[in-house]
Amino acid sequence: QVQLVESGGGLVQPGGSLRLSCAASGFTKDYYVIGWFRQAPGKEREGVSCISTSDVKTYYADSVKGRFTISRDNAKNTVYLQMNSLKPEDTAVYYCAADGRLMTVRTMCDSRFQKDYWGQGTQVTVSS
Repeated sequence: QVQLVESGGGLVQPGGSLRLSCAASGFTKDYYVIGWFRQAPGKEREGVSCISTSDVKTYYADSVKGRFTISRDNAKNTVYLQMNSLKPEDTAVYYCAADGRLMTVRTMCDSRFQKDYWGQGTQVTVSS
């Protein structure tokens, strides 16, 4: 059974940094796409950044370009989201999602489409 476990959330001041981790287990395929999504109170879930495991393709939402970096360690089955220059509007619950279907990272980050697997989420709060 596929499991995704997020960690690394917390409270940080504006301008600060956090690194989120998504530890994956139970995959039976070699290829899958993993993405980070977030949902703030009263707002819809949005795709933040996505990465594929078979190549180095990545996708970032415009709101996080230049501030967030997604990376993976396939040996550890872990995907990271390094978040720098955090802003109060980055406050949200951050979720990790994975899908074994063939798709572009841009499609993976489109929150309109169903994803195969979701983690439980980790809270990120940016406040002074």
